[in-house]
Amino acid sequence: MSDQYPIVYDTIWGLSFNHDIQQQLRSNPSFIHKLSQLANESDDEQMRKIAHGILWNLEITHQDRSIPQSTNENTFHIMISYSHKEKVLCKQLYDELTKSGYRVWIDFDQMHGNVMDAMAQAIDRSEIIIICMSEQYRQSNFCRAEAHYAFQRQRRIVPVLMQKHYKPDGWLLFLIGQLLYVDFSKYEFVRAMEMLSKELKVTDVTNIGISSVPVAQAIIVKDPSTRDKLPPNILQWTESNVQDWLITHNLQQMSRLLANCDGQSLVYLNKHMKYGEPQQTLKSFYEDCIRHLGENLSLIELSRLQSLMDQQKRFVQSSLRTQGRKNRQ
Repeated sequence: MSDQYPIVYDTIWGLSFNHDIQQQLRSNPSFIHKLSQLANESDDEQMRKIAHGILWNLEITHQDRSIPQSTNENTFHIMISYSHKEKVLCKQLYDELTKSGYRVWIDFDQMHGNVMDAMAQAIDRSEIIIICMSEQYRQSNFCRAEAHYAFQRQRRIVPVLMQKHYKPDGWLLFLIGQLLYVDFSKYEFVRAMEMLSKELKVTDVTNIGISSVPVAQAIIVKDPSTRDKLPPNILQWTESNVQDWLITHNLQQMSRLLANCDGQSLVYLNKHMKYGEPQQTLKSFYEDCIRHLGENLSLIELSRLQSLMDQQKRFVQSSLRTQGRKNRQ
């Protein structure tokens, strides 16, 4: 097998994420020796990177790596894991996060040398890993290695969708599971950043010796006139309309929990809360919060949601009566 064909080795790298194939490859000393030579001596940087990646998957010692002692100088709030095809959008994401006071690690120039060790150090020193999902990301063995190591290290993973019409699949779907993600391909950048900011603020980053981001620097924008910009009929509200309405009323947990909820879903939910079995409804909300958000349900927000839904219903009914009187005149 010639080192002139890195695509062959890249295919082997992809296969080496499978436990059974790992065992087969480990049982071939000559192949391991060849990989070590390529990793250290190949003139092709891409080939060295692939060889390091395969060796990384075949070693179990990295799972027991000791995390370096953290100081403010060598730790980060966030690491951005991305495919370089999305470099422009991720640079914009990086700029906005740093403006908001986060310390962010990102590889703009593509790492050199033993890229696997460099990747591991970056993850070990970061509290949150933002995974920028796309088809290119899913196809990249290096991105896969990053995501898997972050998962092994039990870092908090915050997925964001970068590619329009792409739906996570394969290993990426398995890794993110039921995690809610922010869709940068669906919303305008400013709106998507507002949603991402809420997700990031769920985590307390002070345990790595860094002050949390001041509230004044948060990206969330509250517009008291949002209701005037919404369609008058709640049944016509889109998912984005619902999110705007929830954020305006500072229902941050509800906005995360109801991320894929449109106006019709909101009306159905309100009816279920009003006429369903109270204990069962409360239990369902509680379980969804734990499963999707990893936090306890805020009864205050849930109560405010129901109250605001009633107000919205009265507002719509009043508007319809006013419109009816105008039509009769």
